[in-house]
Amino acid sequence: MITKPKFKICRRLGPGVYDKCQTSKFTPSSKFAGPGARRPKAPSEYGAQLIEKQKIRFSYGITERQLSNYVKKATHIKGAGTAEKFYEGLETRLDNVIYRMGLASSRRASRQMVSHGHFIVNDHKVTIPSYEMKPGDIVKIREGSKGKKIFEGMADKLKDYNPPVWVSFDAAKMEGKVLEKPKNTETFLDLNAVLEFYSR
Repeated sequence: MITKPKFKICRRLGPGVYDKCQTSKFTPSSKFAGPGARRPKAPSEYGAQLIEKQKIRFSYGITERQLSNYVKKATHIKGAGTAEKFYEGLETRLDNVIYRMGLASSRRASRQMVSHGHFIVNDHKVTIPSYEMKPGDIVKIREGSKGKKIFEGMADKLKDYNPPVWVSFDAAKMEGKVLEKPKNTETFLDLNAVLEFYSR
């Protein structure tokens, strides 16, 4: 069940922020439904950029400082490709990779799973959710964690799940791989607006 704070965040920022918000109940049109409801004022350019920044923060579950660091890292590369590098930085976090592979129902859950030491990356135990994954990296469920309840019936859970093309997971071997750099297909997020916000 979605908590009240998340409900408010979904109402303010849109249904794409949390998976549990992606139902008809949280569509933008429902926000202002009802007799006598007035349309909100269009936000200023600064306000729109601020909203986009908050969308990314809540979607990936990162702090203001972490987001700022991802922007700084991406902007070191001048010219075209800054937004792509920004997206790559966010998507290649270990907790996000675990989520994209379908091993967790949310990024928050995957972050907790990583922190509890359930995964091995390239034969090394990693407990840092922000650990940067690269193409070719192998992530495995730690031997001592395979019997945990959170991994029960993993093959059945993943049977109908289609991961992004840049990651794969073999339920039989209980290991996954980063195949290539992620490509931005998220229409919900306006990365350029966030980059402009931090360039002020």
